[in-house]
Amino acid sequence: MLLVTTDTIPGKNLEMLGLVTSNVVRAKHIGKAFLANMRAIGGGEIPEYTELMYETRRVAIDRVINVAKHMGADAIVSVKFDACSVMDGSSEVMVYGTAVKYLN
Repeated sequence: MLLVTTDTIPGKNLEMLGLVTSNVVRAKHIGKAFLANMRAIGGGEIPEYTELMYETRRVAIDRVINVAKHMGADAIVSVKFDACSVMDGSSEVMVYGTAVKYLN
């Protein structure tokens, strides 16, 4: 399934099917969270949290694709991402956009 941040797909006429959303909240394992906190003291990238955000975003994308497929969509346009910290050591990622069907 094609996901784009634009409102249109060049060369395609689109039928808008509606809003699709997905959100995921994930927390790091306590051992990895401890290691990440130790790394934060020294500054720089914290790979444990980079991995957490990547995994969370991937699950949210997979879920929003499944929602769009159930609507009969061929693609999702105007895709946006939001992220926030829900509590210490956890993150939420939300993915949303408009499910569309190709008319040609």
